[in-house]
Amino acid sequence: MRLRWGWGAVTHPGNGQGNGERTGPLGRGPECARLDQVIADVRGGESHVLVVHGPPGVGKSTLLEYAEQSATNMQVLRTVGVESEMELPFATLHHFCSPLLDRTKYLPAPQRDALETVFGMRAGPPPERFLVGLGVLSLLSEATQERPLLCFVDDAQWMDRVSAQVLGFVARRSQAESVGLIFGARERPQELLGLPDLLVEGLQEADAHALLDSVTRVRLDQRIRDRFVAETRGNPLALLELPSRLTVTQLAGGFGLVHADLLPARIEESFLARIAELPEQTRLLLLVAAAEPTGDPALVWQAASELGARPETALVNGTDGLLTFGTRVIFRHPLVRSAVYRSAKADDRRAVHKALAEATDAGTDPDRRAWHLASAAAAPDEAVAAELERSADRAQARGGPAAAAAFLRRSAALTVDTVQRAERALAAANASFRAGDLDAARELVGIVEQDAQDDFQRARAYLLRSHITFAAGFNDQAPPMLLKAAKRLEQFDMKMARETYLLAWATATFAASDEHTLKAVSRAIRELPPPEGGPSTLDLVLEGYALLVTDGHKAALSTFRRAMEALVDYPVQELLAWGWATCGVSCAIWDDRVMHETYARAVEVVRAAGALTELPIYLASLGISTVLAGDLSTADEIVAESETVSAATGMPMAQHTKLLLAAVRGRPAEASELIDDTIEWATADGQLNAVTCAHWAAAILYNGLGRYEEALPAAQASTRIAQVFVAMWVLPELVEAAVRVGQETAAQDAFQGLMDAAGMCDTDWAQGILARSRALLSDDQLADDLYREAIERFARTQLRPELARAHLLYGEWLRRMRRRSEAREQLHTAYEMFVSIGMEAFAERARRELLASGESVRRAKTAAASSDELTPQERQIAVLARDGFSNSEVAARLFLSPRTVEWHLRKVFAKLSITSRRQLRDALPLSEYESTLK
Repeated sequence: MRLRWGWGAVTHPGNGQGNGERTGPLGRGPECARLDQVIADVRGGESHVLVVHGPPGVGKSTLLEYAEQSATNMQVLRTVGVESEMELPFATLHHFCSPLLDRTKYLPAPQRDALETVFGMRAGPPPERFLVGLGVLSLLSEATQERPLLCFVDDAQWMDRVSAQVLGFVARRSQAESVGLIFGARERPQELLGLPDLLVEGLQEADAHALLDSVTRVRLDQRIRDRFVAETRGNPLALLELPSRLTVTQLAGGFGLVHADLLPARIEESFLARIAELPEQTRLLLLVAAAEPTGDPALVWQAASELGARPETALVNGTDGLLTFGTRVIFRHPLVRSAVYRSAKADDRRAVHKALAEATDAGTDPDRRAWHLASAAAAPDEAVAAELERSADRAQARGGPAAAAAFLRRSAALTVDTVQRAERALAAANASFRAGDLDAARELVGIVEQDAQDDFQRARAYLLRSHITFAAGFNDQAPPMLLKAAKRLEQFDMKMARETYLLAWATATFAASDEHTLKAVSRAIRELPPPEGGPSTLDLVLEGYALLVTDGHKAALSTFRRAMEALVDYPVQELLAWGWATCGVSCAIWDDRVMHETYARAVEVVRAAGALTELPIYLASLGISTVLAGDLSTADEIVAESETVSAATGMPMAQHTKLLLAAVRGRPAEASELIDDTIEWATADGQLNAVTCAHWAAAILYNGLGRYEEALPAAQASTRIAQVFVAMWVLPELVEAAVRVGQETAAQDAFQGLMDAAGMCDTDWAQGILARSRALLSDDQLADDLYREAIERFARTQLRPELARAHLLYGEWLRRMRRRSEAREQLHTAYEMFVSIGMEAFAERARRELLASGESVRRAKTAAASSDELTPQERQIAVLARDGFSNSEVAARLFLSPRTVEWHLRKVFAKLSITSRRQLRDALPLSEYESTLK
């Protein structure tokens, strides 16, 4: 008797749908139970993801078949990764989504446009791949309106990279959609790491013996049987295939056994032996099917017929079960496909790809045709290279740089002319870099540097290498490289050179460890010739930055003001290209309203464009300005959005807002741990901008706690790093800490630095911070006037924490002057403001001062302490719903599906004891700061 591997000797309870007991794969009880639970969860309205992984032949596909057959009364999507399509962008995703594409009409317009663009259903600008992911998530959610949906992706290790990224995004964002995603893979792709998984190993000994007995033709000695099972490690496919290729003598004597590490090769050899016994035309048919990834029977037969393999001859004796024809062409096992393709002669493979190219419709599928032509080329071929370049243009229009990169790499490899090859390799390197594939970009830049025939090509290659270095870690190597690249570009393209100087200056402030580099970049900018036709916005920003370093704030201020006016209505595409490098302009003019409005606009533009890789940078700037305004709950939402984006993109999140939030809240345990961790990793990575921010946060924290002896060195550490803007903001902390510990010289030096940075600015922020800091250094009557001026000025800004601190310092000074009644008035105001904002440490400092003034004050709960009922994501969703966003709009903003938003809102309503969206306005009233923005 021969047991069929896949359906045999194990039974499972019924699935709750009236089906009674079901049989499953031999020896796979626990694995089947896990899959049954996935199916039950999906039927119950939950989302579930599972990555089934293990070595070739261990039974992953059989388990996926079991799950598919168990999915009664459910919709099923199934696709398979194909090795030969790994470089063809969106190939796996297109197969996956094809049955649902008629439902795109129900999606929000941006998501619908994104999917229809990448799948060639419409023309349009290339969408951000995460917008594509959100579209797929919504598409799956829409499909579940009818029935729960179970999706299978087998051989996931062979998904093309963009499809893997999109499906990984969908797997992580799926929460409440009645969708199950089950992947089968030999090894988990990088994009699926961290998802729930199921490791499939060989059969237990008893089951392995039973399977072996079912396929052996002779009675085996027990020791031979044990050795066979041990050396195959219970691999079912090996137990089925290997004995069939051994003679009776080899089986009985135990000859021909194989070490487990060589199992895949031996299984493949077994398939090859079976293939070799087939007629020539049948083997040719198998090779055509192996080279054609879509499994289209008509296309396979058309190409095979061109090569002389026709059904009446190729299938006269069958295919020994290695290949079946139905609605799709399916191989017995993926190892059969790889065995057929890899064992074929190179000339035969090229002939097959040429036939497939001729059979593929150039009008409906030009890109796959170009791919086959490339695989058919035996040597560089300019016609094919040009066709691939045209395919790259189409792919760029559909799917952006990730889609174009693969075609451009092939095009460069097949280019005859050296100059043209270097140009195409540079285009491929740029596309790979913009797609986030830094290793491929680095390799291609090396090809350009080797083949470049002119200095402009070399300069652009060096510029790209500089970008790659910066993207790889914001380290100290990037700024001098960008400076060198900018200088080399001056003689060829001045606009490109100026943009590169801007990036060099901005990256120097990120690295912030080498003041010499920042000065060198600034001097080089000052030496540039005047721009023709008057300065552009870029020129004004550059000039302001350079003057700031070489001549100081006073010299740069008027230029910064002009730059700020130009940036208010700056074109979207320019903002997306290098707008992040201009964030310092509004800081330099000390205008809190303009700063916040500028950052808020930039976030909206970047968010609307779906540029998720850039979004965290802008969110960090907006988060800092929001904390400075004292709106800590909104800052929490910004942190939550940053974490959402970082989880979706895999890009690390800037910690600046989180650091500042923890410090302003004044929770020492939480804040100290975050500060210490940031200093440690950021120092190691050369991101000293983050180190500066961490020390600034520490200075705020310790000043709030009244631990001035710790605040002083933290503030001094920030000012010693060559970071322009945070180092400027930390100076008031340094003045306060130095005064409190009696270090008059340090306080005066810090105040002088603050005067240099803010003295020429006539804004209430600048003059308020100067008045408050000068008051700390002044004697009696002048101090009184200065504190009052600081309070008056801060009251006209959005900076509630600064106003509260001015009241606190004034109250502390009044108490020391024995003006207790006036002191209590100021301290009460400070205390109430701190409690309202959620500044716990400063509130406690104010309370202690009130006690010292003879006032009895009970500790009040701060705003932060009384609003912990909702999670950050729940609050984020609730606030957007309160502000009038629909579920679809909230979902698009937060990279969720509308059904997940609905699920979260139900939880929000239960926690807040409300029943409608209208009640959210009362349950979550606008903060004082939010009210000023409405």
